[in-house]
Amino acid sequence: MQQFAKLVQVISNSTKTNEKLAALSEYFATAPGHDKTWVLALFTGRRPKRTVNTTQLKNWCIQQTGLPEWLFDESYHTVGDLGETIALLLPPPTDRKAAPLHYWMEQLLQLDKADEPTKEQFIKHAWNSLDESERFVFNKLITGGFRIGVSQKMMVNAMAKTWDIPPATLSHMIIGNWDPREATIEDLLHLHTTGADASRPYPFYLAYPLETAPEELGPPEEWQAEWKWDGIRGQIIKREGKLFVWSRGEELITEKFPEYQPLTNALPDGVVLDGEILTYANNTPLPFQTLQTRIGRKTITKKQLQEAPVAFLAYDLLEWESADIRDYPLSQRRALLESIVQQVQQPMLQLSPVITFQEWQQLAALRDEARAHVSEGVMLKKLAASYQVGRKRGDWWKWKIDPFTVDAVMLYAQKGHGRRSNLYTDYTFAVRDGDNLVPFAKAYSGLTDKEIAEVDSWIKRHSLEKFGPVRTVEPLQVFEIAFEGIAASNRHKSGIALRFPRIARWRKDKPVAEINTLDDLKKLLALHQG
Repeated sequence: MQQFAKLVQVISNSTKTNEKLAALSEYFATAPGHDKTWVLALFTGRRPKRTVNTTQLKNWCIQQTGLPEWLFDESYHTVGDLGETIALLLPPPTDRKAAPLHYWMEQLLQLDKADEPTKEQFIKHAWNSLDESERFVFNKLITGGFRIGVSQKMMVNAMAKTWDIPPATLSHMIIGNWDPREATIEDLLHLHTTGADASRPYPFYLAYPLETAPEELGPPEEWQAEWKWDGIRGQIIKREGKLFVWSRGEELITEKFPEYQPLTNALPDGVVLDGEILTYANNTPLPFQTLQTRIGRKTITKKQLQEAPVAFLAYDLLEWESADIRDYPLSQRRALLESIVQQVQQPMLQLSPVITFQEWQQLAALRDEARAHVSEGVMLKKLAASYQVGRKRGDWWKWKIDPFTVDAVMLYAQKGHGRRSNLYTDYTFAVRDGDNLVPFAKAYSGLTDKEIAEVDSWIKRHSLEKFGPVRTVEPLQVFEIAFEGIAASNRHKSGIALRFPRIARWRKDKPVAEINTLDDLKKLLALHQG
């Protein structure tokens, strides 16, 4: 556990990619076998679910320290992170235990069905066995708030360096439905796409935003254009007579979309499709908000199947006749994909259409119509390109339409997390409704570090009330809020929910009297729904 805590400390404190890579590579070269598997799991999103709630942790820490509750609360509000607060407040350990990471992880998993006294005994024993840095990591793992600045690409590159395996090959090895309690690194690095794990997907190829004129990409005849769909990126896999559906987040979601089950018999064996999971009716995609009614539900009712029917819009073919064809040019993969979709003839499997254009200017005009197609813009893919791993520049671009924007005033502020736990970085914004201000969106991204520091200083000088970690501020600062979509919502006081709200700019030039109104949002909603 100490070795893992040191790794987390190095990665958290470093801003240099090479330093993080070196620390990860050294860890994989020297850590105990099962610890390596757990680190891979933790850094690729396979974290165990929370087994102890935050109220229990707070109460047990107060018992251990003898602190009054008000002092614990003040400490928490100052630090801004529960796991770190507890690690700092607890007395030094009296029974140090040099146990590996996998020991603590497996013990945590066993707490899932334990009663509260058993959980309390184990947590207090752990706190008394670990030093401050180990406790911090342990607490983050308990609360489910373990976040670390390691991308999938960085993890793959570190492992590739350690085991001398090409990154693209290694990416495929570590993806899929494996359990860190059972799999070893050695197992993962020698498995193949068939046999032991027929469900294994391929790493997804991701596009870069196009921020230059498309003319700079070269002749238009070298490119394929498609609509950029607003759904869940996924892969449908048919191997060994079984069907598997994966999301881009490496979640096996076959059971969540029963509409796809007829493809078990319809698709040929040894096929992997890449595409978009969308709600779909009358040959038209439905807004993302419709798909949200299906996301996160353990069971799907008959009513939901009727109101939010799902289809798969396929736009690439990664495996054909059980062979990996990612090195084929897109033009060849697309031709094979079209023949498969035509052969299958199932309504839940649709072909993502190609946009026909001869000149870039013509495509630009079509892109302006994207919202009429329930699309976020246009995808550009080089016809000669292979299917790569991760986000690569050059062959795949997303050319999104401009977002919606409104001007709003900051109403509330809350401290952030991690390195921003001492700064107010999470903001709630409001629009006018007559003489009232109505909150309608939260945002925490879009400002530079310099602007964040300036806003934080202003908030501390202009706070009106304090409710736990949240401060009400004087409604004076105007910001332009950008967002991708808008929908009606019964859960919000404004009756409005935004998709991907973020701060576009700080409008120091604009008075509060000129911010947008709730009526403006309702008109935009009516236009968007229409």
